[in-house]
Amino acid sequence: MKLNHWDIDMKLSEHFTLGEMCKTRVKADNTPNGEQVQNLKRLCGWLEQLRKRWNDYYGEGDEPIIINSGFRSAEVNKAVGGWAQSNHLQGCAADIHCKDLEQAFRYSSLLLDISDVTHEDFDELIIERSKLGNYWIHFAVRPMENRRRTNFKR
Repeated sequence: MKLNHWDIDMKLSEHFTLGEMCKTRVKADNTPNGEQVQNLKRLCGWLEQLRKRWNDYYGEGDEPIIINSGFRSAEVNKAVGGWAQSNHLQGCAADIHCKDLEQAFRYSSLLLDISDVTHEDFDELIIERSKLGNYWIHFAVRPMENRRRTNFKR
């Protein structure tokens, strides 16, 4: 499946679009193939559950889950200093914006709960922090062979 420029509005789930999951500041082609789109849809299923649980327990109505980075082509991944075997390359990972460390912990807790309730494993759940003090969660789920790897990087 070859995507075209008009596919950026394609809904991967109720609240997430292909454009949102492929946005980048890097001036390079960042168009996923059909398999990568399917992986993004699976990932967005988890993000939808996170959004619902967040809004049910902590949010103020209908707060969105903000994605800093989702799918990355090899060229984009290299330009941003991503790991050569990153789950982002297959459309299996998203970096989820967190306003602070507390939100990062709460998002993480909710994602762990979702895994336990659904009996589905994720591949990576990593709380990360930039040198400027910004927090995000790197969350990945593969079609198979998920490792349930958790970490906190400062």
